[in-house]
Amino acid sequence: MTGRPEPIFPLFAGLESLDGVGPKTAGLMAALGVEKPRDLLLTLPHGVVDRRLRGTVRGAEPAQIVSVTVTVGAHRPARRKGGAYRIDVTDAETAFQLVFFHARGDYLLRLLPEGARRIVSGKIEYFDAMVQMVHPDHVLAETEAGDIAPFEPVYPLTAGVTQKVMYRATRSALARVPDLDEWIDPALQAREGWPGWAQALRTAHAPEAPEEVRADAPARARLAYDELLAHQLTLAVARMQQRRKTGRETRADGRLQARVLAALPYRPTGAQTRALREIADDMAGPHRMNRLLQGDVGAGKTLVAFLTLLGAVEAGGQGVLMAPTEILARQHLEALRPLAEAAGVVLAVLTGRDKGADRRAKLEALAQGAVQVLIGTHAVFQKDVEFADLRLAVIDEQHRFGVSQRLELGRKGAAVDVLVMTATPIPRSLALAQFGDMEVSVLDEKPPGRQPIKTALVSTERIDEVVARLRAVVADGRQAYWVCPLVEESEATDLIAAQQRFLHLRAALGEGVVGLVHGQMPPAEKDAAMARFQSGETSVLVATTVIEVGVNVPNATIMVVERAEIFGLAQLHQLRGRVGRGSAASTCLLMYQPPLNEGGRRRLEVLRETEDGFRIAETDLQLRGAGDLIGTAQSGLPRFRIADVERQTGLMATAQTDARKLLADDPDLNSARGRAARVLLWLMEQDKAIQLLSVG
Repeated sequence: MTGRPEPIFPLFAGLESLDGVGPKTAGLMAALGVEKPRDLLLTLPHGVVDRRLRGTVRGAEPAQIVSVTVTVGAHRPARRKGGAYRIDVTDAETAFQLVFFHARGDYLLRLLPEGARRIVSGKIEYFDAMVQMVHPDHVLAETEAGDIAPFEPVYPLTAGVTQKVMYRATRSALARVPDLDEWIDPALQAREGWPGWAQALRTAHAPEAPEEVRADAPARARLAYDELLAHQLTLAVARMQQRRKTGRETRADGRLQARVLAALPYRPTGAQTRALREIADDMAGPHRMNRLLQGDVGAGKTLVAFLTLLGAVEAGGQGVLMAPTEILARQHLEALRPLAEAAGVVLAVLTGRDKGADRRAKLEALAQGAVQVLIGTHAVFQKDVEFADLRLAVIDEQHRFGVSQRLELGRKGAAVDVLVMTATPIPRSLALAQFGDMEVSVLDEKPPGRQPIKTALVSTERIDEVVARLRAVVADGRQAYWVCPLVEESEATDLIAAQQRFLHLRAALGEGVVGLVHGQMPPAEKDAAMARFQSGETSVLVATTVIEVGVNVPNATIMVVERAEIFGLAQLHQLRGRVGRGSAASTCLLMYQPPLNEGGRRRLEVLRETEDGFRIAETDLQLRGAGDLIGTAQSGLPRFRIADVERQTGLMATAQTDARKLLADDPDLNSARGRAARVLLWLMEQDKAIQLLSVG
């Protein structure tokens, strides 16, 4: 199947082909993300109004919507322009009034002639103990009763598009829905009690009770699953294509790793041992490894990465560790140098700073295989960087490296295995949505000896006490971070805030004690300021959030975060992880600007209660949503119309398992269910997967 399947053509026609939609309305609907009938079908109602006919308005609650048959009585035109035009009516049990403002009398006399029977439907209000219905939504002759749906779906709207327009257009789109072969696994469908696709659409657009618009209603859950399955199929196809590329079997013998483990003052945690085993099995297999190593702050990712790199060296190859910044590359070098010496392995660093003869010498050593493990920044991607036999690339901090860069690195060697490390605990649902094409290893234990960090909430009104505390800490020979908020969108304002705080603290603590780093500094100045703090020359570092990833200063025992309430929880957790790296007890002070609302307090209290990054990330996801959590622009998260990544984690996990199994059984999607799944991919506009399948 190379083109869009014919049965779904009508769903991809122009919107103007639907009842009641002209060019103007079609233009307005674009604001809802609706550009064709298929989009309209996936725009489900979010509420339902009960418009079943009742005998009387008697006993109706204020603001309740009631539909009732009435006999029209006297008209009472407005006394002044724009005033209320009232019409007396009676139902089977009581009298009430219909009220219109800015009404044209001649129109109302035609619509509601005295003595006629009419069905009216609208919101009930009480005015001076009298029941009234202001501007009824519907006024119909008894013969037209069928024109009011007993349960009226409530759609999301945009300027210029009414409920009536949406209702009519969706009914027109539903009339085009073809019966398609089933792409959901029959056993799963039976277990969940899900209807077929066409039936699910019809049911979801005609809810008959409030519970039918809930996400877990069978019709809706099924439609959400379709979206998640299409997304996971796309990732699974990408993963399958990746795995079809022959890798190289890299078998470590453990001799170098054993030397490092013997030199360590502690034993690796169970989680580290498990991750090492998973990675080693992957590298020894015939396919290219594409694995994500997810570890909480301080869970020991760097050790796992280094032991894995040694595995590549044991097999006779080379490894590279990529860091997002020069500071981190040099810090990795410092941390790993003693381990490399214990193993007897040659370690080098390559960054944009390396120039001239020095750089040429490094490149030559690399090309000859004399350098066994290279630590580097983006400089490693440059054309003239060649390896003798690159087996493994470890990439630190996922967000800074896109998929294209992962591939670029893969071209540096024949079938390079890739391990990506991230220190951001990502809730399972998001990990599945974002990294579904990768295998995942999780480090969820802390190595022994890490001190717990005391976390306290402090109002900004108590800043003087905080500064006094800092003075005592500095006098005691310890160091502290002071993180300034990125309040405004413009970096200029943030800069002023950071500089003012720097001057304030310098005045309070003395010259030469306080350093400053912010995003607008030239890299060399930033590095120099960080180096002064790392060496202990300065005791307090005032910073915008540039320090959150990976910086290691064991002597720093206090982290002050100003305006903590405007940071994401996962980000605060990362910042807190910058202290507590030595043997001394550490504190994180979260300074908030009062008054804190209920949600704000709840968020900060989660940090006080737990140091479990996964629990924190799950809470952040529930409170702020996925887009905020990883920054929508860079998140690579798909936009779902029906599925809710935050609340339907279980469905996402099922979709991943199902998609992988389907492709394992039927790699080219040629079985009956496979062909149906191809139609689903077209329906959900997953063109990437379709291209890969046709190429593959």
